[in-house]
Amino acid sequence: MKILLIGGGGREHALAWKCARSPRRPRLFCAPGNAGTAALGSNLPLAAEDLGGLLAWARREKPDLTIVGPEAPLCAGLADRFQEAGLPVFGPGQAGARLEGSKVFAKSVLESAGVPTARARSFTRADEARAYVRAAGAPLVIKADGLASGKGVLLCRAPGEAEAAVAEAME
Repeated sequence: MKILLIGGGGREHALAWKCARSPRRPRLFCAPGNAGTAALGSNLPLAAEDLGGLLAWARREKPDLTIVGPEAPLCAGLADRFQEAGLPVFGPGQAGARLEGSKVFAKSVLESAGVPTARARSFTRADEARAYVRAAGAPLVIKADGLASGKGVLLCRAPGEAEAAVAEAME
């Protein structure tokens, strides 16, 4: 069995570690991988965002399974491209990955489905966001829309902190 694992972070190292312990003894290829994955399989000189390069490698090498770890290639449609090529892949398609890729979209899905969620507003203009912050008071949670690698949320306990967060995210 041959597995292609896409990504190079701690999540991918944990996935590689578990795959390497399978009784099927898979041959593991990680793109790009990291020092930990190199001890478990073969790292490839392909970036996780290199959709064309990853697809070309997979067409040539025919892995039995591709596991996509990072959000960016999923949001860019990598799983869709692999499926279209008839390559087995574990990870959501671009439409499903949009839930992770856009906080505004995810919030609208939650609200339309009736899932209890915190009150929220989205802005495309920093001056409107700052006016909202002044009117709403604190505490506030400020989130930038888009991929932030798990680091795009700021808990602001004072209006000044929230205004600074808005400036950082939008200007």
